[in-house]
Amino acid sequence: MLEIKNILLQLLFALSPFVIYNIYYRKLEINYSRRFIVITCSFSLLLSMTFASSIYEGIIFDVRYVIIFFGILFGGVTSGLILLGELIIYRIYIGGTGVYDALIIQAIIFPLSILLCSLYHKIRKKHIITFIAGLSFSIIPLISLYINKPEYSVTYFSFNIIVLLVQNSIGIWLLITLFNKSVSDKEFYIKHIQNEKVEAINQVAASLAHEVRNPLTTVLGFLKLIRANTFNWEKTERFIDISIEEIYRTEQILSEYLSISKPFGSIQQQIDLASQLKTVVDVMTPYANMNNVELEAELPSSPILIYGSPTEIKQLLVNFIKNAIEACTEVPNAHVGISFSIHLRRVQLVIQDNGVGMDHEQLNRLGSIYYSTKSTGTGLGLTFSYQAIRSMNGTVSVQSTPLSGTIFTISLPLA
Repeated sequence: MLEIKNILLQLLFALSPFVIYNIYYRKLEINYSRRFIVITCSFSLLLSMTFASSIYEGIIFDVRYVIIFFGILFGGVTSGLILLGELIIYRIYIGGTGVYDALIIQAIIFPLSILLCSLYHKIRKKHIITFIAGLSFSIIPLISLYINKPEYSVTYFSFNIIVLLVQNSIGIWLLITLFNKSVSDKEFYIKHIQNEKVEAINQVAASLAHEVRNPLTTVLGFLKLIRANTFNWEKTERFIDISIEEIYRTEQILSEYLSISKPFGSIQQQIDLASQLKTVVDVMTPYANMNNVELEAELPSSPILIYGSPTEIKQLLVNFIKNAIEACTEVPNAHVGISFSIHLRRVQLVIQDNGVGMDHEQLNRLGSIYYSTKSTGTGLGLTFSYQAIRSMNGTVSVQSTPLSGTIFTISLPLA
């Protein structure tokens, strides 16, 4: 029973580089480095030699050959030499009757490991090299022990066979197979991330070109008409006013693209959500009146304190209220209502309109980048708002029915 326990412990030490790799590189957009291989293998080597299996004083069995082979395979010969130096120094420090035999065995296995690693990178059937390596790392120590310590080898033959075969053959197969799988998955993930970045850049470029081209085309057309000087001054002034509006619209589009690229939640401070909303309502009321929409807000008498960025809070409130107003412009008795409620240490901000509403497909795509229900919209306003709310550990839920209005519920944690 003790032998099984020691074998399982050694297999755990052998798998340490694989386990550490999956923990450390899980969220990184890079793959392993030679330094990582050397550090993790050094750690595994020390543990396996410190808690080695032994049935005779001075003679220890561990997964050193597996770890050094792995270090050479994924870190190169230089990494293998560093691990070899560590092994020799620590084995001499441990001492015992098996020191001389350990050094002889390592002198044979190390160059064999370099040769097998070279073959591993060249042939397609890599599992054959893994099998040969595991078998070699088990047989060579057995033969060396039999030559130098025949009496010990005969007495503890079954123990030596079981420990060496299981630790080296199974250990090397598990470590190489699992690590290769993780590395392949990580490479696929990195490639996927890179492709997503390229695709996002292409979408940004195409969308920006499309959004900016329209107002520029309008301005260019009016400038040509003005240069022709075939209209009276009143009409020319009208052309200039329209051109100025289009330039402002271009500036607004560029501002939206810039806002979406800024990091969120960089400035977190305690702010009064009620006060922020009152300011935004005062700003948006003239816009609502201009569109014949009644804007009504039930503002609480006491402060509602949350953590966030004042600039981001104002911007997202403007985005939601502006969208609600614009959704009501074509309906009679247009109305946008804003209300508060507090439940379980969270504030619920409800923005409700009786506008055109949205269908199921529109609801599913809402908040996605470059998607807008408005013909002149970029979709970046809601994308910004959703990301800003998430950066404050908040959530957004939407209820909407075509021709019956929309209800946005923003939930944010109280300070």
